[in-house]
Amino acid sequence: MTACIIGWSHTPFGKHDDADLESLIGEVATAAVADADLAPEDIDEILLGTYNEGFSPQGFPASLVLQADDRFRFKPATRVENACATGSAAIHQGLTSIAARRARFVLVVGVEKMTGVPGPEIAGVLLRGAYQKEEAHIEGGFAGVFARIAQQYFQRHGDQSDALAAIAAKNHRNGVANPYAQLRKDLGFDFCRQVSDKNPVVAGPLKRTDCSLVSDGAAALVLTDVETALTRPKAVIFRGIAQVNDFLPMSKRDITLFEGCEVAWRRALDAAELSLDDLSLVETHDCFTVAELLEYEAMGLTARGQGARAILEGWTEKDGRLPINPSGGLKSKGHPIGATGVSMHVMAALQARGEAAEMQVPNAKLAGVFNMGGTAVANYVSILEPLR
Repeated sequence: MTACIIGWSHTPFGKHDDADLESLIGEVATAAVADADLAPEDIDEILLGTYNEGFSPQGFPASLVLQADDRFRFKPATRVENACATGSAAIHQGLTSIAARRARFVLVVGVEKMTGVPGPEIAGVLLRGAYQKEEAHIEGGFAGVFARIAQQYFQRHGDQSDALAAIAAKNHRNGVANPYAQLRKDLGFDFCRQVSDKNPVVAGPLKRTDCSLVSDGAAALVLTDVETALTRPKAVIFRGIAQVNDFLPMSKRDITLFEGCEVAWRRALDAAELSLDDLSLVETHDCFTVAELLEYEAMGLTARGQGARAILEGWTEKDGRLPINPSGGLKSKGHPIGATGVSMHVMAALQARGEAAEMQVPNAKLAGVFNMGGTAVANYVSILEPLR
């Protein structure tokens, strides 16, 4: 337990026609520092998480944070990237700086501006996060990649379309209460289950409601050491963390197992001296509904091949055994790639402090976060609890 979150900020996710990467960064950077009851000159290090890979013409973006306030000038600023786990990668790098005592206050910003790219090009930009030698030509981009995963899982364990629709419906229902969510509408199980003009097949067994949204947005937080955090107005501590990377090619793994996710959860829970049953809730990476299904199994909520039980029997509902994605998840909230991991930690911190308003899980204290890059290639788990 080497660091705490002491302040945060979050834009609504969605289509921000009048915003660019720089303005989104500026909005959350200054707000998070103020929320931590600090001034820009107090920050020792800046970490910017953004995937980009063609979403924005602006390369070398780290110093864009300095544009938010002249008092950030001459602070060390670094861009961090690890596909869809970029935001968590930036946070973990900040934790390393604090543990090494290279910094006392670290500002972490996650951001993405996706909607400025024409729709047909977005899939290609995202697919750069797959193994190019074998996966670059999969039709449908990452939707096509996860469709393959779903097809393999269905072949092994039977058609899981009911479970996927139930996951989508749950997350959209939860997202209604999230003021930052891109789609705040309860779509219902029947709409998510049936193919229709408004819910067409995207790839394989995956429909539009099985796929996370293309989004713009940003989130930021401030990290500090425990001793300093004890003097601050609010603080959420990292009880346990883990990063696990797996092989990039899907051909080198049983892709239906999400083994990197499993190892990351085991290591983080061991570090925290907890079991999964101790957690109050989990914010997990539902880039596609089949990902959330497989994550139930990888985190140990169900046995292999039985993930559907968790959703169909109500375990993961807000009032269930282990609420999953009370924020609405990526499915409802949106998935601006570089911002997602930071957003998940903000959502978990709000829950841990009992400040999640209508999203609040009653009596929540221990919140888990799982954020992944690619097909469970880069896997990050954090377990958060209030410092006091």
